[in-house]
Amino acid sequence: MMKRRAARNGGLLQGGNVGATPQPPVADLAGNDRRAALQNLQQSAAQRIGTRFKMRERLFSFGDDFFITNERNEKVVKVDGKLLRVRQTLIFEDMQGRELYTIKAKLIDIRETMVIKRPNGDRAAVVHNALITPLRDRWQINIPGGEDLIAQGNILQHEYSIRKKGERRPIAVISKKWFRIRDTYGVELESAFDAPLVLAITVTIDLMAHA
Repeated sequence: MMKRRAARNGGLLQGGNVGATPQPPVADLAGNDRRAALQNLQQSAAQRIGTRFKMRERLFSFGDDFFITNERNEKVVKVDGKLLRVRQTLIFEDMQGRELYTIKAKLIDIRETMVIKRPNGDRAAVVHNALITPLRDRWQINIPGGEDLIAQGNILQHEYSIRKKGERRPIAVISKKWFRIRDTYGVELESAFDAPLVLAITVTIDLMAHA
């Protein structure tokens, strides 16, 4: 009898199954992951990191000009939309009319990769699509000559963040919670980063996600 008890105790101390704590079902783990992801998104939207900008959803569907404003409703960037037969062009300009960035999209093939270009034709960013899930997506943004970025969260619902690859703190948070206007979402950005480029990236992601 003593030997049996010793054997049981020995099995427990050495990682045996006797008396082991039951593991939660796989479904529970998946549910916990979804709840944790949702909480992280809500915390990101609630924590102030910088200047907020007001954006219109699905700019590509309008084919006309649009002004991006800050939270004081001041116009900061003009988006000149030119809709051609098979190509959509969005030109981002400052308030003096100087071209900042350009997005050109073939309407029949915009789901995989899109390029944002500078006025001289150089690539400023390349946005790569990812598998879209109901709650948490992950997109990669390559910045030639700079640090690559990751967009992660609920892209379709405009509740996600953008951060430098390998870092946890976001450089931008995208959310619909700050503005109550229909078809509008907000972009909150750290002041140290290139605001027009990040705004162009969010428009590109919106274009690709809803294609």
